[in-house]
Amino acid sequence: MNDRLLLKPQRQIGWASWTTFIVAGLFLVSVLALDLSAERLIRLPGQILEVMSFFYPADMAYGWSAVLPAIIESIQIAWVGTIIAALLSLPLALFGARTLFPRIARVVKLISATARAFPEILLAIYFVPIVGLGPFAGALAIGISSVGMLTKLGAEVVESIDMGPVEAVQAAGGSRLAALRYAVLPQVLPELVAHWLFRFELNIRASAVLGVVGAGGVGGVLLNTLRYQQFEKAAAVLVLTILVVLVIDMASGEIRRRIIRG
Repeated sequence: MNDRLLLKPQRQIGWASWTTFIVAGLFLVSVLALDLSAERLIRLPGQILEVMSFFYPADMAYGWSAVLPAIIESIQIAWVGTIIAALLSLPLALFGARTLFPRIARVVKLISATARAFPEILLAIYFVPIVGLGPFAGALAIGISSVGMLTKLGAEVVESIDMGPVEAVQAAGGSRLAALRYAVLPQVLPELVAHWLFRFELNIRASAVLGVVGAGGVGGVLLNTLRYQQFEKAAAVLVLTILVVLVIDMASGEIRRRIIRG
């Protein structure tokens, strides 16, 4: 009996330990592949400070005259792209809910995953030859790219609703369309609008770089200033872009909080 008590069973390595080993191994392989040596990491802060000194002082006169209109164009690109994504993702979110349309939901989720696989700048590269240079290509790229995320989040919102009102409408003889109109949409619209506003915040950041490929916005201005080593003007682009994004983030966040609170 005592011998049995002394013999403790060996603990097997669980899935958490294996996951830790795999993550650590992938990290080490990535570090070696990217040549992230300790010497380079030590030199990095000094190199960052040296480069940042080139951008001081910022040419704010150039910023107000040339940069601000480009920032406004980026906001417009993000807004139009978000509206496109919202209009397309609303019906897709409804059809992508397994609780409402179990057969169609798989196809919709596949479409959503495919849309999420394409970043905005890659779509902009495809749209520029199709519709030409300018903000229209950027708005289309942002709209199509945002559909995937908004459809996924919207379908999850729809799947979490109370099905009682839906069953009540159908029990009273209402059609599937009536159930969506009077039982589903009133429950999900506040949270969907909050997701749309959050996506608008992300799209502003995305639209700021689409100008690099000729899709309009402030990215083209920043690229030109850096190309000609006009670092003071580039600093003005960065400062104004950051300020505008921060203001929009705070305003959008407050609106989202009020919508969710009801």
